[in-house]
Amino acid sequence: MQPSSSPPKDCDDGRTVKEGNCAPLVPEPPPPPYEANAFPSRPTATVRLVHSFRPRRWLIVVAIGCLVWCVLVSLYQAAAGPNDIGVEEKVLYTSLRQCESLLSSPTLTHPDPASRTVNPRWNPARGQNRTVILRNATLFDGESFRPSRVDIRFYKGLVIAVSDASPITSRSEAADEIALDGKFVTPGLVDMHSHHLVEPWPDLPSSGDGNEMSPLYGPLTPMVRALDSMKAYDIATEIIASGGVTSSLVIPGSANIMGGEGAPVKNALRRGELGEYVVEEMLLEHGIDIWDRHRYMKMACGENPKRVYGHTRMGNIWILREQLAKAAELVRQQDGWCEKARLALNHHRVNDFFREHGTIMPMDLKLESTAAMLRGRVAMHNHCYLPEDFEAMLRVSREFGFRVRAFHHAIEAWQVPEMLKAYGENLTIATFAEFAFYKHEAYSPSLFAPKILDDHHIPVALKSDHFEDVTSAKYLLYQAAVAHSFNLAEDKALQAVTSIPAKAIDLDYRVGYVRTGYDADIVVWDSHPLSIGATPLQVYIDGVPALDPNKVEESFFKVQHDPVAVASRLEPEMRSMPDNEFREDFCTKAATGKRFVVTGIKTSFLEAHDSIVTSNSNGSFVMVIDDGALSCFGTNEMCHDQTYSEDEGAISIHLRDGHVVPGLTAVTEYLGMKEILAEEDTGSGAVSPKLDVSDPLNVDYAKYGVSLHGKAFARARMGGVTRAVSPPLTRGGLIRGVSVGFVTSGKKNLINGGIFKDDVALHVAIGPADKVGEGSVGMAIQKLRRIISDNESKGSKSIYGKVADGDLPLVITARSKEDIQQAILIKKDFPVLKLVILGGQGTPGVINELSETGIPVILTGNRGAPWNWENKDALPGPPLSRMPATYLSEGLVEYGISIPGVEGRNGESQLVPLNPTTRKANKCIPIGDYRLNSLGLEASWAAKFAGLDKKKAIELVSTKIEDILGLPRSRDIVLWEGSPLQFGGTVALSFQEEDDGSLKVASCWPGEQDE
Repeated sequence: MQPSSSPPKDCDDGRTVKEGNCAPLVPEPPPPPYEANAFPSRPTATVRLVHSFRPRRWLIVVAIGCLVWCVLVSLYQAAAGPNDIGVEEKVLYTSLRQCESLLSSPTLTHPDPASRTVNPRWNPARGQNRTVILRNATLFDGESFRPSRVDIRFYKGLVIAVSDASPITSRSEAADEIALDGKFVTPGLVDMHSHHLVEPWPDLPSSGDGNEMSPLYGPLTPMVRALDSMKAYDIATEIIASGGVTSSLVIPGSANIMGGEGAPVKNALRRGELGEYVVEEMLLEHGIDIWDRHRYMKMACGENPKRVYGHTRMGNIWILREQLAKAAELVRQQDGWCEKARLALNHHRVNDFFREHGTIMPMDLKLESTAAMLRGRVAMHNHCYLPEDFEAMLRVSREFGFRVRAFHHAIEAWQVPEMLKAYGENLTIATFAEFAFYKHEAYSPSLFAPKILDDHHIPVALKSDHFEDVTSAKYLLYQAAVAHSFNLAEDKALQAVTSIPAKAIDLDYRVGYVRTGYDADIVVWDSHPLSIGATPLQVYIDGVPALDPNKVEESFFKVQHDPVAVASRLEPEMRSMPDNEFREDFCTKAATGKRFVVTGIKTSFLEAHDSIVTSNSNGSFVMVIDDGALSCFGTNEMCHDQTYSEDEGAISIHLRDGHVVPGLTAVTEYLGMKEILAEEDTGSGAVSPKLDVSDPLNVDYAKYGVSLHGKAFARARMGGVTRAVSPPLTRGGLIRGVSVGFVTSGKKNLINGGIFKDDVALHVAIGPADKVGEGSVGMAIQKLRRIISDNESKGSKSIYGKVADGDLPLVITARSKEDIQQAILIKKDFPVLKLVILGGQGTPGVINELSETGIPVILTGNRGAPWNWENKDALPGPPLSRMPATYLSEGLVEYGISIPGVEGRNGESQLVPLNPTTRKANKCIPIGDYRLNSLGLEASWAAKFAGLDKKKAIELVSTKIEDILGLPRSRDIVLWEGSPLQFGGTVALSFQEEDDGSLKVASCWPGEQDE
């Protein structure tokens, strides 16, 4: 039976409307882009017109009564608000609330953190429901280390007390108490530049939504929001959290001048009320009214929009200024409309106002975000690298009256700190510690940039640019450690990944600190957070533990911590470069010196030379190099007769914590083959995959295109790398070419000994690169097998013949487990091959097979990640899993370590700016050669979790590489102040072996600016 319909009712204004609803005379104005009732629905004042009349005596009492009545009615109406006034006024009140909200800003209403009693993200279903007390912690609270150990108490996702440590006398039934025994604790790290969730792992063209590059909108897309691209199931989220990063600002990519709005998130999946993959429940400001949330505009200047859209910098700035001018006009129109609307309401001329100016405030959804940025409602964060770009953006900001909140990447900001400081708006520089050389904008970096900027009182944040494994936000803390090693103060280095980025995104009243009233985002570290390999033991996000203790224990099972070192507050070392005057004087003498006497040597890893003493009861050695020969290495007594004073012609150097190390050997991605990865003019070029590689004449040889100088060479010398091996560059395909071995001193050329081995190995690729050249991986493998079989045991002198007969190594770049299995099958069918795996992320799945076939591995993926389909099975590493190096060591597989190298989405070893067909930008991926200064640190990280001693760690980046590639053992000697396996280790002198066997100075206190 159908319910009877109610008869039409008359509205108050005499209209008749069906279903009993009186539609307004005019439509309601549209809600703002972030729908919210941000301001009270009640008006601040209600004006009523009272008609005047001439009172009569007999009406005085009535008049007084009426006056009282009118006052009461007026007060009632004022209290009742627009619900009890006319329809027209209701519409106007709604619009005026929009007017008021335009001028609001959440940054103006931040509460005092100490007054906070609620974490708005907390929910009873999956939130922290028991008090947790971390006892006896060594706490960096976001500003500095507390002078004594503390207890930290948190409940319902909020820190409720931080107090001096006290012994546990009795355990509380209502609290979980955890004894830390002095372990280091920091706030959850804050990453203010990430692309996870919008570019989820594993990366695929169909799932990546970081850049809006439709021709319909061009380089201006401020109206789009990262929020609308986020995938709340991105596996990178948990990996990032496992590195201690609890909060991230997720922003669009940098293809556009205005790329759209970002949003801050907590890196916790399915923690909301629904317990599902819900984006809203990941937002850091979940639980806060939508209009009261912070907003962030991602912008980009310089190369990226120039490369994608073909404009000059002049064109980019003009396009931006035109957009800002349109938004400024919209702001003017809105402000004018709002002022007139207020006057109309106060004078009861609503209908007249509507007839003249319309019922809805001027609004343009495409311009709303830009207009809000001009009003200060949206914070501007700008991807910029170069001084001229900083200056241009600051010029535009002054012209249109908005604030630049931060410059991101900003690799050359160190050159203009006073200009940035003169801006006077507490501008933050969100930069990298090491990344460089992948494009022109990144060609003039300084490893001391954070220190330089901080010296000029510029706030410095370090961030990830999370996309692939080499920029994985999991290792955000590593950047702080690198910055500290290059002399950024301990507290400032840790602030750079906690409180400074929190302040830069205006959320420092909630995150970035461990203090009363802050969100309970807390990390417990296994060692000093600025030491190599520092890894979380537990991560709390809103008070809830993010790590499985069983997985943590399994990933750490080879690690042997020194209890004294863990419990101490000993700050890791910084680099100890001498002052410029001493360095110049000393190195000038060293360049022509014949005799060197080195004292203060505490540790030696040297084996290649005769008569080397490797142990000493008093822990101090002396080294004498006389006329190019190592004449003595031993105790003071042993070398007494060969030590000479400087007056007798010896050059003396005393080290405080000297380490003697063999020259390291690096297998690189492009060192010597291209100076700036994205610039074709800076290299010898790359072979097209369209060539018929079945013909050995089409194989490229790196020895014919290599250049032996450049900025990456300087970083190699800083890392004690005296020799390197590089293959040719390729645009994809199976055959990459034949690698060359060369020295890194910068003092040799192609004629006088710069190349120590012409042909090192034939490099091929199994994986995505094959899809470019051969169409499929299967076709590439078939072709490789045919090339080997066609040249096997036929005495061919071609490069393929040498490989097939085992006279030259075959280095196969393979990352996935399946691709490595194909390489193993090739080895089984052609056992004479000297086959080497390069990459090796998938090796844990084939350890037994690698061991059985004797295939060695040059591991570049020890700290890999499942960032693309090829690497989807890559281990994330501690504290979520063990490392590949751990499996290789246990499986007795011969392996060495090299710096990570990453290929583009299509497998190319160089950058391709833009696919003109799909308009899908290939990622600007920082290939690993910029990190050659950290080669020893990479080995140390592997050794920590593989349970290797220091000697074996050094072997991973020296003799193991030489043996795997069949290179002659290096007799180079590098003297370090400090350990090459720890942050702060500094190369003092390196000696390189000449063709005649003599040793000559190759570098002296090398720096990154040395050519």
